[in-house]
Amino acid sequence: MSEETAERPIIVFDSGIGGLTVLREARVLMPDRRFVYIADDAGFPYGEWEEGALCSRIVDMFAGLIAEHDPEIAVIACNTASTLVLDDLRKAYPAVPFVGTVPAIKPAAERTSSGFVSVLATPGTVKRAYTRDLIQSFATKCHVRLVGSQNLAAMAEAHIRGDHIDDEAIRAEIAPCFYENGGDRTDIVVLACTHYPFLANVFRRLAPWPVDWLDPAEAIARRALSLLKPNGTGAEPEHGDDIAIFTSGNPDFATRRLMQGFGLATA
Repeated sequence: MSEETAERPIIVFDSGIGGLTVLREARVLMPDRRFVYIADDAGFPYGEWEEGALCSRIVDMFAGLIAEHDPEIAVIACNTASTLVLDDLRKAYPAVPFVGTVPAIKPAAERTSSGFVSVLATPGTVKRAYTRDLIQSFATKCHVRLVGSQNLAAMAEAHIRGDHIDDEAIRAEIAPCFYENGGDRTDIVVLACTHYPFLANVFRRLAPWPVDWLDPAEAIARRALSLLKPNGTGAEPEHGDDIAIFTSGNPDFATRRLMQGFGLATA
């Protein structure tokens, strides 16, 4: 393993702290790599942005991130960003491999027994043509219900920081995911926002019946691993700390404490 390879980090990018669900899985598979976590909290939530403006923001932001960190690979751990800007990032920065996060509609269609699948996402991901193309390509034999939540990402951020969240408010957000017809009912809910797995145990407790809550984080990490060059024996290299960077430059105390819990030094 060369010193250069060991020192080139993997960037994990999200609008907030939801991408930590992907980082957690990536570290399990790649303990020998260094990570730089980027939280665009100054732009959070992405669902409220006009598409052109958000695309320009992210592409422009990566010019500086690539110049500063020289990443070996970049993981866009955000469904809203991935379904909008992944192609533009690859065109703008062809030397950097980009791994996106898109709704896990194909595996959901392969696993469902009832044929009723719901996709729980942000409004931006729900309205994206990319999402509907996935359904057309992989789930034409299923009844796929797209559920856009305006509030769950912020609720997940509050929950992981230790703030109180109201059960009834969450129940109202997930209720449209549950559909019954002719004795069959929804058996899989795709978590199409990386923030949502932080609430998975809450979802399970509040759901009207048991379903498979499909979290794509491990699959994203495996895809990233498949694109990396071999890194020697896999032993822990000597490199700098994994760091978290917030675009606001001013994360609050609860967020800094959360980053510390994930083993990230806040830059």
